[in-house]
Amino acid sequence: MGALDYLSNFCTVTSTGSKRKTMQTVEIKVKMDCDGCERRVKNAVTSMKGVKSVEVNRKQQRVTVSGYVEPNKVLKRVKISIGKRAEFWPYIPQHLVHYPFASGAYDKRAPSGYVKNVNVQAFPASSNNAAAHDQENMVSLFSDDNVNACSIM
Repeated sequence: MGALDYLSNFCTVTSTGSKRKTMQTVEIKVKMDCDGCERRVKNAVTSMKGVKSVEVNRKQQRVTVSGYVEPNKVLKRVKISIGKRAEFWPYIPQHLVHYPFASGAYDKRAPSGYVKNVNVQAFPASSNNAAAHDQENMVSLFSDDNVNACSIM
């Protein structure tokens, strides 16, 4: 067995540079007005190497491509195929966002149930001492000892 293992090390073939792409889902926002635009986008993306499925939703202006593809190449192909502005899908479902009506998150052009993907902090990051001081101010604001508490409530 030792001799066979030794000889098999000389016979193995190693592949160089052939890196397998991972399965990805790419979502793109494209302005599509008619059936022709929808058909051109679908045909352009379907003809790409590695594409497994293409879903076009004209009502949401959304194209979903699944397969072994690179997102930037898909975006470039869509831009060239119809000659209109295209971008990666900027929206996420509204129930995933803690503050959907924060500035920058709400977008009138977003489909119903979606908002822009914006990271919003409820309170700015501060030191522990400042946070404790703010908490004391909030507690004293609604205490019975505060004379102006009734005017706030």
